[in-house]
Amino acid sequence: MLLAAPVLIVGLVVGLIVAIVQAVTSVQEQTLSQIPKMLAVALTLVLLMPWMIETILGFTRSTFAQMGNL
Repeated sequence: MLLAAPVLIVGLVVGLIVAIVQAVTSVQEQTLSQIPKMLAVALTLVLLMPWMIETILGFTRSTFAQMGNL
């Protein structure tokens, strides 16, 4: 959940902003709502990838270390 939250929040916020802009301008094109969300999520993934990998590796190391204690 912790890893996915930043990406999901960015997608939600960008989707909300695009929906508001579409409602105000009366433009209801589906591609206009999908492309900004996809770009924002992709950019967020690229920017947060080092942190996400480090978090996953820390969890994996901890899990394997605890497996030795069983």
